[in-house]
Amino acid sequence: MISSTQTNHPLVNVEARDQSSPILDQAFQILRAQGLRITKPRIAILTVLIHHDRPSTIDQIHAELKDGSCDLVTVYRCLAAFEEIGVARRSFHHNGTSLYEINIGKEAQYHVVSRDAESVEQLDPESAAELREVIQRIEARLQAHGHSNLAHIVEFFSTAPAHSRMQSPLLVVN
Repeated sequence: MISSTQTNHPLVNVEARDQSSPILDQAFQILRAQGLRITKPRIAILTVLIHHDRPSTIDQIHAELKDGSCDLVTVYRCLAAFEEIGVARRSFHHNGTSLYEINIGKEAQYHVVSRDAESVEQLDPESAAELREVIQRIEARLQAHGHSNLAHIVEFFSTAPAHSRMQSPLLVVN
């Protein structure tokens, strides 16, 4: 299990409204069940993830932490731990950059990553539902053959249509 060396940084300033989120409560339950402590840096990082409506880079997450609540290394370690226990989901930009999003309270999100516009958009709901059904069938077959603790990553990479290059992307990775 990956854990953070920085446990209760004194600069963390997490507002009370951020701590009352049902998703945050679920994350706390998962952390406790996995033997991880609820620390102020973890609360701050989870709060940023919950408020993002798109996958984000580690640098973007770190930049949004209040008052420099934890260092970049702590963000890396916490996100690795969150991914390991299923609280966060990692996807990838076409250049290999890791993108993170909360993985609690919603179905798995699938993305179309534009190579030229450097944007990430969610796959349309109909295609995502179809993909989820196929993945569930495949996972059921794998489990029937004895596989356990299954995970998957599905990303689509494309050249964006001309009309979408003119619109602002959901996420721009610098």
